[in-house]
Amino acid sequence: MSERPFSQACENNKGPILAVLQQHCQAPGALLEIGSGTGQHAAWLSAQLPHLQWQASDVADNLSGIRLWQQEPANRSLPALELDVSGDWPAGPYRYLFTANTFHIMSAEQVSRCIKQGCERLEAGGAFLVYGPFNYDGRYTSESNARFDAWLKAAGSHRGIRDQEWVVEAFSRHGATLRADHAMPANNRILVFTR
Repeated sequence: MSERPFSQACENNKGPILAVLQQHCQAPGALLEIGSGTGQHAAWLSAQLPHLQWQASDVADNLSGIRLWQQEPANRSLPALELDVSGDWPAGPYRYLFTANTFHIMSAEQVSRCIKQGCERLEAGGAFLVYGPFNYDGRYTSESNARFDAWLKAAGSHRGIRDQEWVVEAFSRHGATLRADHAMPANNRILVFTR
């Protein structure tokens, strides 16, 4: 078997993420994970949340690694779909959408499109959960986030930690409101939007 991609951050944050998903994703339904990355979250979280039909997705380059994680015996996630947020999206609808550590990698235009397309596929009463670092009132929440943002922008000028208020406003334009804002490990948050 090829070596699976591995993220220590995914390993560290999966438990706290699960606790938030258990709170906000109690009703059975389909969940689209946007940007499944290594595939660790899809494989492990789907096993912990058997009432959800967990749909992994990512850009083409990441699909082979995700599929290696989906070979885990406990995995319950559906075969990973190719999804570039700037291209075509699966039809949905979805009861839930979840994305982790993507908004600071995408351009602001891609984030806006992700929010629009996601909200259009979100069932009434459903939830869109976004994990990652955010700024508040235009300020970093920690020195480590400031260093991380500088690293992101050095890697690509389109990257960067988004302002929470900007994200909330983008969701509101598509009929979704901020229901919860959870503090997470390592100066991250989970923003929960509902419509």
